[in-house]
Amino acid sequence: MCATRCSGSLAARYGTMRENVISLKVILANGDVVKTASRARKSAAGYDLTRLVIGSEGTLGVVTEVTLRLQKIPQHSVVAMCNFPTIKDAADVAIATMLSGIQVSRVELMDEVQVRAVNIANGKDLPEVPTLMFEFIGTEAYAHEQTLIVQQIVSEHNGSDFVFAEDPQAKKELWKIRKEALWACFAMEPKFEAMISDVCVPLSRLADLISRSKQELDASPLVWYTRPE
Repeated sequence: MCATRCSGSLAARYGTMRENVISLKVILANGDVVKTASRARKSAAGYDLTRLVIGSEGTLGVVTEVTLRLQKIPQHSVVAMCNFPTIKDAADVAIATMLSGIQVSRVELMDEVQVRAVNIANGKDLPEVPTLMFEFIGTEAYAHEQTLIVQQIVSEHNGSDFVFAEDPQAKKELWKIRKEALWACFAMEPKFEAMISDVCVPLSRLADLISRSKQELDASPLVWYTRPE
């Protein structure tokens, strides 16, 4: 994960591996063992070797030890889901939410192909339209406030069916939809070869990227889906 500077669904809140690694122990090509940093919060003594190694994909050395920054478990969380008529509407809400100053914990988009795959594979009856999922964390009052603000943003961008859950089991069931989506899509065409690719663009170009990709892929023989995060 350090070598490829991975991220995940919580990157919107906590960042990628780059923001969560304090120091590394690395074995260089000549056999030297290097400790890239101490636990001191600041150092101006030379290059930032930790950030240099993270994402280098093994070209600078082999990472053998990682010191990570830990995060507190939030007091409260709310999981929300909503639907949109177009993928652009959903992407616009994701952008507006990130730019609003709300410290959203997770935001994930599932297109209609992905939702259809979940319905087929798991016997669900979800509306087969672009869908956004959010997670808000903090104190109970703060999480509720964030939920209401995003609900207003959703309503301003043609969103509908805004639902949210606070009960642990209900939250688990909502996120289960997202977690099952990848394998459900693979099951749609089991004879096809599956390919996964990541594309990174500035947040302001996210909606354009998704819309243009969808147009080109719809005209191709590929079975595809988008999963911005």
